[in-house]
Amino acid sequence: MTNSESTTVADLMAAELAAWGIRLIFGMPGESSLPLVDAIRRRDDLRYIVVRHEETAAMAASAYNKLTGGVAVCLTIAGPGATNLATGLYDAKEDRASVLALNGQVKTQYVGPGGFQEIDQDAFFRPVTVFNNTISDRSTAVELLTRALRHAIIDHGVAQLSVPSDIQKESLSASSCRREACLSDGAIVPAGDAARRAAEVIDRAERPVIVAGWGAMKAAGYVLDLARKIGAPIVTTFRAKGIIPEDNEWVIGIHGHIGPPQAAEAVKDADLLITCGVGFSQYTGLPRDIPTVQVEIDPLRIGRHPFAAALWGSVEHVLPDLVRRVRERESGAVLQRIAGMKREWAETLDREADPDAVPLRPPYIMKILSETLPEDAVITIDVGENGWWFGRNFRMKNQRFAMSGYLGTMGFGLPGAIAGKLAYPDRTVVCITGDGGFAMVMGELLTAVKYNLPMVVVVLNNHELAMITQEQKEAHYPPYATDLLNPDFAAYAGLCGGAGRRVTRPADLRGALTEAIEADRPFVVDIETDPKRFE
Repeated sequence: MTNSESTTVADLMAAELAAWGIRLIFGMPGESSLPLVDAIRRRDDLRYIVVRHEETAAMAASAYNKLTGGVAVCLTIAGPGATNLATGLYDAKEDRASVLALNGQVKTQYVGPGGFQEIDQDAFFRPVTVFNNTISDRSTAVELLTRALRHAIIDHGVAQLSVPSDIQKESLSASSCRREACLSDGAIVPAGDAARRAAEVIDRAERPVIVAGWGAMKAAGYVLDLARKIGAPIVTTFRAKGIIPEDNEWVIGIHGHIGPPQAAEAVKDADLLITCGVGFSQYTGLPRDIPTVQVEIDPLRIGRHPFAAALWGSVEHVLPDLVRRVRERESGAVLQRIAGMKREWAETLDREADPDAVPLRPPYIMKILSETLPEDAVITIDVGENGWWFGRNFRMKNQRFAMSGYLGTMGFGLPGAIAGKLAYPDRTVVCITGDGGFAMVMGELLTAVKYNLPMVVVVLNNHELAMITQEQKEAHYPPYATDLLNPDFAAYAGLCGGAGRRVTRPADLRGALTEAIEADRPFVVDIETDPKRFE
């Protein structure tokens, strides 16, 4: 950007976003953000993806960070556009995804009660952000933008910046701007003798088990190195499903109610747990009476679970040193035991996958998906029965997968798939969702068509909010208010300019999925399925 009187605050902000490597901006334009939108329009290195609802812009930005580690931006208008971001930004907050929200604001003279589409955006976003501010002086625009990006990246969270529309249009010279910089490598390694003490604890254990969480996503190879050296089975959290292919000889599966009982058995029998990037949610369900070596980059999470030794640092930088320090063990008996566990679980999954049941049973759907999807596919899932069955019955290979973890918000799957296809245009992208979650965001299928984003949307259509029905039953309430009136989702896809097929017979599923994967447009596979679990 040249320094001239015609250079505006919006121009310099757009240039700064590009300089930080940001390429994708999700949102909807409007009066209070028009200068920023136009500044983006005039750049070849920024792409503005216009969605049908701002909530999905934030979800897509959150998914982009979960899938790539990079930052995406939401850009909306003041007031209702900003408030509509809330659910997607809370998803990012809870899952510690780095996202920047840029919001227009009304002209400075109209800020305050009674202004049209004006709210106190600083107050509104305060609970969800790691950085939150309004640009009230053009001279601070670039400095505050770079500060917001630094906080989003370093604090792993949401940064929000509101920009009044009149300030966006003001002229500004790049040479007069202050800016902040960001560490290119956030590696943290333990100080002192922490690694030696942890290695001593591991060496004394006779039955160690490794628990890999989302925080170990970049360290999968090192987790496997540690398992091989000390002869320790690997279990994962749900979000870390597939961090190592599930057919690997060291991996038992997910720990928790959604995973194989064999994983819980291994953990219960352990005399030491080595947790790598684990958040310790209630669904992870790790016992508190087993000594633990905790590897974690967030110091506030260290000690959330009692530990015998703790290593504060990024898992991918801590584990190589730990692997060097621990003693090597003979692991034949352990591998034999793991193989038996995996065999038992595989037999259970195969028994559940009834190929003749009509409507189709979810275990069968997951079995065919496991066999059909490419090994390098990008998968996003929704919240509800579809996610439950995916976690339990889908067999991950080398696919990448993203979900709404701690917030558990319905509707994440489709905007997540849009982000996935934009990030990985040459890979098969698959959204696995339910009829409830898909209906919440089905307008975004038009977004996928508009931007020519071929993807597969698998809808488990059971005509109800089946997870809620199950929760009602478990709480001894009669099923109520969970039935759904659905359109023909495959026909809807065609009306949007995509394609679709309804599947009502098990024999048709594999062919429909193959057709969807090979299609050159968004393709909905609308599967008539059974909401019952094991009845």
